[in-house]
Amino acid sequence: MGLLVRIRKEWFIIGIVLVILSAKLQPSVGVRGGPLRPEITIAYFAVSLIFFNSGLSLKTEELTSALLHVRLHLFVQSFTLVFFPLAVWLLLKVLALTAIDQWLLRGLQTVSCMPPPVSSAVILTKAVGGNEAAAIFNSAFGSFLGIIVTPVLLLLFLGSSSSVPFSSIFSQLFMTVVVPLILGQVCRGFLREYLERRKPPFGAVSSAVLLMIIYTTFCDTFSNPNIELDPTSLLMVVLIIFSIQLSFMLLTFAFSTRSGSGFSPADTVAIVFCSTHKSLTLGIPMLKIVFEGYEHLSLISVPLLIYHPAQILLGSVLVPTIRSWMTSRQKSSLLLR
Repeated sequence: MGLLVRIRKEWFIIGIVLVILSAKLQPSVGVRGGPLRPEITIAYFAVSLIFFNSGLSLKTEELTSALLHVRLHLFVQSFTLVFFPLAVWLLLKVLALTAIDQWLLRGLQTVSCMPPPVSSAVILTKAVGGNEAAAIFNSAFGSFLGIIVTPVLLLLFLGSSSSVPFSSIFSQLFMTVVVPLILGQVCRGFLREYLERRKPPFGAVSSAVLLMIIYTTFCDTFSNPNIELDPTSLLMVVLIIFSIQLSFMLLTFAFSTRSGSGFSPADTVAIVFCSTHKSLTLGIPMLKIVFEGYEHLSLISVPLLIYHPAQILLGSVLVPTIRSWMTSRQKSSLLLR
């Protein structure tokens, strides 16, 4: 029984492994021009569905209470969308001198450009007992901001595939990301009571569609005999990802707890998770649009596929430690009053 519960809980991570294996065994099914027609079904319908679903599920009506905490929001958004990509860019200047696969290193840069996720940072903040309203606000606001900022950062740091002009990239982003997201929010306005009562599985729907996108991306890779994944490079990237996450969590913790910061312990919890987590749900579709036609797209996607479970694993392991720290800080502040 315990195994079944575990499988149900981790079905998405298991699903990623299975779809990559399926793509390896039968890549012809999901390649461009193949039976699935990913250039239409994935590039337009699947991506649009993910962002319509995001618009439908984002509880923007609950964000007004957190709106006035401007310093916290400014810290989170500037860290995740300015400091994070710049710091990784500098790190990659050093790592470029090593033997690590250059496409995996470019993938690390794409991770740094991603907005915060809609769910994982909020779930972990709630599990610790931190400022959940601030976490919700920064996840939602970061998602909206990421629609504009992330493609610009990707093009700035990595450039685009030469076959796709910038105007085409942004028109497709508008039609498959912005429009569905706005439509989802409009529909939420009419269906709010029903959605709150029935609680549809928004996360499961987005995850299932995401598996389809990952599958077709790797079908393109495995159908190309010129692309090989170096196991040593992959292991190094896994270690680098965990090191980046832990270092940045410690850095945000240090900044938000220093004297005179003005942040409460509950604020610090939201800052640590929201500043260091990156969105797979928004990231993979954006990579698919911006790097359409890139033969190394799947290799660029690999670090983001690793970063997602890594941030949940590391965050979950640290929840008891952060909770005990926050509780002790809150108790000591009550005694000082």
